[in-house]
Formats: sequence, structure tokens, C-alpha cells
Amino acid sequence: MHIAVRSKLSVMMFLQYFVWGAWYVTLGTWLGRTLHFSGQQIGLAAGTTAIGAIIAPFFVGMIADRFLATEHVLSALHLLGAVFLYFASTRTSFASFYPLILAYALCYMPTVSLTNSISFRQMNDAGAEFGAIRVLGTLGWIIAGLLIGKLGLESSALPMRMASVASLALGLFCLALPHTPPLGKGQIVKVRDVLGFDAFKLLADRSFAIFALTSFLICIPLQFYYAFTNPFLNEIGVTNAAGRMTLGQMSEVAFMLLIPWFFRRLGVKYMLVIGMLAWTTRYLLFATGNSGPLVWMLYSGILLHGICYDFFFVTGQIYVDRKAPDNIRAAAQGFITFLTYGVGMAIGSWISGRVVDLYRVTSSDSIARHNWHSIWIVPAAASFLVMAAFLLFFRDQASAKPESVEAVAVTTT
Repeated sequence: MHIAVRSKLSVMMFLQYFVWGAWYVTLGTWLGRTLHFSGQQIGLAAGTTAIGAIIAPFFVGMIADRFLATEHVLSALHLLGAVFLYFASTRTSFASFYPLILAYALCYMPTVSLTNSISFRQMNDAGAEFGAIRVLGTLGWIIAGLLIGKLGLESSALPMRMASVASLALGLFCLALPHTPPLGKGQIVKVRDVLGFDAFKLLADRSFAIFALTSFLICIPLQFYYAFTNPFLNEIGVTNAAGRMTLGQMSEVAFMLLIPWFFRRLGVKYMLVIGMLAWTTRYLLFATGNSGPLVWMLYSGILLHGICYDFFFVTGQIYVDRKAPDNIRAAAQGFITFLTYGVGMAIGSWISGRVVDLYRVTSSDSIARHNWHSIWIVPAAASFLVMAAFLLFFRDQASAKPESVEAVAVTTT
């Protein structure tokens, strides 16, 4: 790949995830502490990305693949998203805020796949080249968190406005990306292709059906972390919470490099089991830790993100890549993404908000506080039950093809 193309793709990835990391991590803190939204409202706001993930295949499959050049679609979505994000930052009521943040999520989430797609189209060897480019996205997320935490902006609308400016810059920058015309121009659009219905035939395989069901169920308690960790840390008095949370992305990069080594020794089943057990452990650490002598428990829970994410999500993608025939491999990955990032986390957003409201306590100074010990026990128990069921019923012991492990393990963070 030419150095100029590599540089452009790297900048694209950096800004892509800088935008997401800038507004999403501290969203709950701003909505809860400053705007006094309820837990359910915060959960619904955080869940807009899940709704975006559900409809993203329509954009990817029907527009970028068949009608317009990918860089033009990316530019339009980020420019439009910048407008939605800015106006969302000016709202103070849930009724006016939610439609705007939902509109933004519908613009942003398709770009996650599109940035991967435009990168792959420029590469000769994705397995060798993509990882070095994609890691810039994780770096962008980390820098956004460190910057917001250092400046003490977590309870304000400024992170969202920072993300809006970055989205505007990215939208303009996308026009300078390599021209990537649609490959399916002129082809008839079929709903079954867009939604990945061909992947349904894989459910006839008992092990794959159990994996799919487990993946869906585990994403319900997982949304507790994404929606409420930053509000939790700020409420109990952890300083620079956004900066501390970037430890999770740092560990994610480290474990990403170790995925092939672990995969060859543990296999699919026990990699997934360890990943789910890590989520249970993380929530128990959050339930027990505090901002004083036991703060190490909170940091440990954050550092587990590398195992939580890589051992479950990346291993799951490798498993799907191995199980699906070549002609429906993309559809199968889309189907699992729909179940996890889409439906599972959308339901988790609603449930996590209800649980947080259930354990809400109003102190004498009228500031809403929460019984976080009880809150974190709920996803810990749910994660453990899903893990136990998977351990009991999943029987697929086949080893992954080495080439699929190496290729997929570097494509996600």
C-alpha cells in the first residue's frame, strides 16, 4: 500500500474513534449529574448506538455497495452527524435530546463498517496491513478520554461539542480519501442480502445456534458497563474517570496481539467462557471496590476490558468466520453483529436504566445517588448464568484454522 494511502486511512481511523470516544463515554455523567435525567433515560440515550447498529446494514448494503462511492457516503454521514451532535448538546430535556442523539447514532453507526470497508478495498493483504491502521482508532479513543478527563469536562456538554467538531473535520477529510466506487452498482437490491438472512441456515447447527443465543443474551448485561461506568466512577469520587477508563482500551490492544496465541491453546469454547467470566469478575470488582483503599478493584475491573472484549467479541468473530461457508461469511458476521451490538445491547440499555433507577437514592442535598453495589450485582449474576449455560451446552471443540485466527484477530478492537 502506498504511504499516502496508508496515512489517509490512519487519520480516518483516528478521527472515527476519537469522535465516538469523545461523546459516548461521559454521556451518562453529563445527562445524570448536570441534566438530572433518570437512569432509564440515560440507558435509552446510550442505547441509540444499538439502534444504529440494527439499521446499519441498510446503509452499507443498499447505498455504499450499490449506488454511491464509499468516501462520499462517509463524508455525508459525518457532516450530517456533526450537525445532529451539536444541536443535541444544546438540549436540556429528554424529549428534545433523544430524537437528536438517535438521529446522530443512525448516521454514525453505519460509518463503523464503512471505514473498515474502504480500508480493505485499498489493501493487498488485509491480515498484514489492517491491524496497523485500525489500532489508530483505539489510539483516537484513548486520546479523547485522556483529554476530556484532564480538562475535567465529564459533567458538561463540551465533550459532545468536541466530538461534533471532530465529526465535521472527518466529514471534510473523507472527501480526500481514495476513490472507492460501489462494487454492486446496477445490481438488484434484495432484502435477504442486506439483512444477512442467508446466515439463518447456520442455526441448524446446534453449536452455532447456542453460540448465537449466548451472544445475544450476554450483550444484555454488558450494556451496564458501557452506559453507566463513567457515571458510577464520578459519583463515588474517582478523579479523572474518563482518563482512567482508557486503561481498558490500552489492555484491549495488548490482548489483541495475544489472541492467536491463546486461541491455539484454549480453542473457541474456553476462550468464550473466559471472556464471559471476565465480565462477571469485572462487575463483582465494581460492586466491591471504592475510591479509597479498594480503588485497585475498580482499576482491575477496567483493565479486564482486554479480556472482556477480545476473548468474547473477537473470538466470536473468528468462530463465525470458521463456521460459515465462504459465500455467506459476510452475512453471518452481519447477523451476529445484529444480534449483539444491535438487539442485545438495545434491550440491555433499557434494562440497565431500569435497574439503576430501582436503586436510586436521593440524599439530603437532593442530589440523586445510587446503591451501586446492588446495581453491579445484577449484571454480574446475569453474565455468570449465561456463561454457565454456555459452558454446559456448547459442544463444538473443533480448532480454528490458523489463517483465520491471524486475519480476524487484527481487524477489531
